[in-house]
Amino acid sequence: MTKKMKILKWSLISIAGIIATVVLFGFWFISLLPEPKQTREELKATTTLDLPYLTNTVPIRGKILAVVTSSEQMGNSGKSTGYELTELARPYYVFQSNGFEVDVASPMGGEPPIVIDEDDMKGYDYAFLNDVTAQKKVKNSIAIQAVNPEDYVAIYFVGGKGAMFDFPQNPHIKAIVRDYYESGKVIGAVCHGPAALVNVTLSNGNSLLQNKTVSGFTNEEELLLISDAREIFPFLLQEKLEENGAKFNEGTMYLNTVSRDGNIVTGQNPWSTWTVAESIVEQLGYTPISRPITAEENMVQVLMRYESEGYSEAKTLIHQYSNAESPMDRELLAVHSLLAVYQLKLVKFVNLLRLLKYSNSFL
Repeated sequence: MTKKMKILKWSLISIAGIIATVVLFGFWFISLLPEPKQTREELKATTTLDLPYLTNTVPIRGKILAVVTSSEQMGNSGKSTGYELTELARPYYVFQSNGFEVDVASPMGGEPPIVIDEDDMKGYDYAFLNDVTAQKKVKNSIAIQAVNPEDYVAIYFVGGKGAMFDFPQNPHIKAIVRDYYESGKVIGAVCHGPAALVNVTLSNGNSLLQNKTVSGFTNEEELLLISDAREIFPFLLQEKLEENGAKFNEGTMYLNTVSRDGNIVTGQNPWSTWTVAESIVEQLGYTPISRPITAEENMVQVLMRYESEGYSEAKTLIHQYSNAESPMDRELLAVHSLLAVYQLKLVKFVNLLRLLKYSNSFL
């Protein structure tokens, strides 16, 4: 056998070995994920009647306006976008359960484009899709120029990458944000929703964001998902907020971070949504009613504990949740372990897999 043939032979053997290892790891990794308690079809059939939290009766306290994007494409990239359903559905029910009627508006009015990531969809999100009243509001959203600002006690800007294109320059959005801020009304936003705040100038000529502590989708989060984001978007949100004088509060990637500065409440990403909504209720002067903490939220707490205090403390928290029979979203832990590989954080990858395996010991 010639030298070249030997090299080719061992190269093929090495490649085959790598492929086999990856396949075997894939089967093992999948085996770490327990069978879901509900099938996807059962989950899709969820209605508001299936969620006791939504049956609470609280006296009407006012109305909140939720604003979603009308942009269905990311600039000229050809990539579709819209508002993130989870970032509307969950606050919608938090506001409603705490006594606030919710209206939905958008820059263009009518039915806005929607982004649905089935991996992120849970019971509240499918209940929203099956909620006739909620869907009527969304599909017939009020054009922002037709909104009467006096009708609402707060405004909430829903995320979704489309917000980067039609929130910042909209004169009606800028006017209502300025008026709400100066009159002391609450302004909330999550993920890309803070794009609504970047071009707002107050009556005294200062930027709304000057010296304000805010959160939003970070440069790191954006560029990890879309490597050419600088070419696609008119700006990166974190950079633009900082250019406007904001003190950007950057938390751990894809975990919950919320900032409150006066009457402005902002959240970093979709995993901040529940906290943003309940913080808006608090800023309005009310204690949010008790809500069952979701499996996703509990696992976010585990991941945050790992980031701040390390493996042992995260393991302790899993033990506490398991003893209390609190639900945990093990799939989210698995996703973050793969994210660690993508970032070449191999020690973190191994530790998160260990935590996943440990959490399964309680099943």
